[in-house]
Amino acid sequence: MNEPVVVPITDTLDLHTFAPSEVGDLLKDYLAECQKAGIFSIRVVHGKGTGVLKKRVWAALAKNALVDRFHEAPPEAGGWGATIVEIKKVSPDIRHT
Repeated sequence: MNEPVVVPITDTLDLHTFAPSEVGDLLKDYLAECQKAGIFSIRVVHGKGTGVLKKRVWAALAKNALVDRFHEAPPEAGGWGATIVEIKKVSPDIRHT
């Protein structure tokens, strides 16, 4: 039986150790945990390779309601081997009395 992988929640997610089929669910869960932790800018490292994993990442990000915007990382942060993701800030609960 496979044990769940515990991934520390930081501003960087390195996908090199994950299967491409896991990327969609992993990103969804990871971004939700980042939002809860108050981390709103995340660098997703997908590597350069053939570009297939990057396409999967971008497709998953485009469908994710938590994502405000995303773009290729600048050269010093990985260039086309990484993606910078900005997620929406959580609005404080407004309570009506």
